[in-house]
Amino acid sequence: MQVGRSGKFKEPRKALSKLLKIFKNSSMLIGEYTHSQDEKKRISMPSKFRKEIGKKVVVTHGLDNCLFMYPLKEWNKISEKLGSLSMGQADTRGFNRIMLAGAVEIEIDAIGRILIPDFLRQFGGLDNKVVFAGVHSRVEIWDEGRWKEYKSKVLKQADHLAQKLGEIGVI
Repeated sequence: MQVGRSGKFKEPRKALSKLLKIFKNSSMLIGEYTHSQDEKKRISMPSKFRKEIGKKVVVTHGLDNCLFMYPLKEWNKISEKLGSLSMGQADTRGFNRIMLAGAVEIEIDAIGRILIPDFLRQFGGLDNKVVFAGVHSRVEIWDEGRWKEYKSKVLKQADHLAQKLGEIGVI
């Protein structure tokens, strides 16, 4: 019996190679990291997120009194969707104003720190310790105290939330 390469597995190898490239190029932001601000109010980004998110990010008002941070590529998708919504509805106009007008492009410095503008820091109630929570395609930035309160509240409802998600086929 001769062992070696034949040409018959050439196409599946190409397909596997393409699939691996897709997974390699897709990033999922997950995890929870607590960092302290320095005396100049700069915050060091978690190294795990730095690898995934790039050199520039967009930070804007989030929901539940946190900030949303998006990689530029993801932000472009979000802003396109928001921009395509009808201006005729007051709710849509209001949400667009908060998300788009409050958005700031921030450069991550050479050692991985960001400086969040004061108006966003005030909105998020950011104090000394900040939590970065990866939520699939975005990172949420929370004041540590607010995060602990929110997380505790949601964990108490986890069974109920799981049931609701099960009813719609998510889990």
